[in-house]
Amino acid sequence: METPTNEAVDFRSEFLRVLRSRRSPEVPLVAECSKPVEDPVFQNDVPSTEALESCPKENINDLKEVLKEENLHLHTEAAEQGRLPLLILSLKEKSEERRPAIVFMHGTNTNKEWLRPWLEAYASRGYVAIGLDSRYHGERAHSKTAYRDALISSWKNGDTMPFIFDTVWDLIKLAEHLTQREDIDPKRIGITGISLGGMHAWFAAAADTRYSVTVPLIGVQKTIQVNEMLNVEQGFRWAIENDEWEARVNSIKPLFEEARIDMGKSEIDKEVVEKVWNRIAPGLASQFDSPYSLPVTAPRPLYLLNGAKDPRCPLGGLVVPLEKAQKAYEETASPGNFKFVAEDGVGHEVTSFMIKETSDWFDKFLKQGSVTSY
Repeated sequence: METPTNEAVDFRSEFLRVLRSRRSPEVPLVAECSKPVEDPVFQNDVPSTEALESCPKENINDLKEVLKEENLHLHTEAAEQGRLPLLILSLKEKSEERRPAIVFMHGTNTNKEWLRPWLEAYASRGYVAIGLDSRYHGERAHSKTAYRDALISSWKNGDTMPFIFDTVWDLIKLAEHLTQREDIDPKRIGITGISLGGMHAWFAAAADTRYSVTVPLIGVQKTIQVNEMLNVEQGFRWAIENDEWEARVNSIKPLFEEARIDMGKSEIDKEVVEKVWNRIAPGLASQFDSPYSLPVTAPRPLYLLNGAKDPRCPLGGLVVPLEKAQKAYEETASPGNFKFVAEDGVGHEVTSFMIKETSDWFDKFLKQGSVTSY
């Protein structure tokens, strides 16, 4: 495999600059023991875990008895939200070889405890499985509206980046921690996630090459773009002309309603949407959008799994990002490391097919093959 391009290096440098721009003082990277969460916070209805429970696992009697559970808090920055809660599962049996590890990211309004069936399945197969609470979720949520309130505060004050970017900072710090652990092979760390968690996984891999294999589920999309010059480069104004931004906006609508009122608008329109993205996640709708952030993952293995009828991740908006990503993998002599599948008839939901495909991809590159960080 070849070395990363100048574009990849420049992307990471600029992305890290933006992440640091709204950061509280750095602190020593310390992991402290904590207690299991007895009553995890869900900020909406508890979603089904049926698909997660379908994940392949070893047939082990009394699985819970042979699993080691770690509950930790990793300090990623000085502010209150810089206390990253971790749930780590692995087999108790001693191993002379370092194990592959996978980070699992939950979706909006859920938490790391919801991921437990997924974590247990991978741990049973010899992985170190890591779940975490993203910003303003789980242990980091002090109310049932914590995430919504954080988004609105970011719009009004511009001092945090709770949509994707702040959690990506945590994931960079987590990668540093995982590579220092004696039980984990630092060259075999994967990351996956569902919906918002899929976006976290996608951007974490773009930002940090220590994530050697990535599988975002129902998360990758092309954010709306109203800058004419960038549209020329990207080739089309598909998302705008087809009003395909509405489903994503509706998933966090209180934020956009607040922005609409502040801007004196009678309804949410593309101007409101662009201003919100630029305010709460600078660059998300421009230089960090998927046509630029997907290609920089090459040549590390990347598998994108979406639903063919997902209104939040419309296929028409992925034409250019996929073309650019495929080209990047070809130019780094690794076309077999990139794959995209849109499951027929599926909307914004994770399925057993996606869970099985994710499992096969990780086994192929983290257990059966070898990967290299760049």
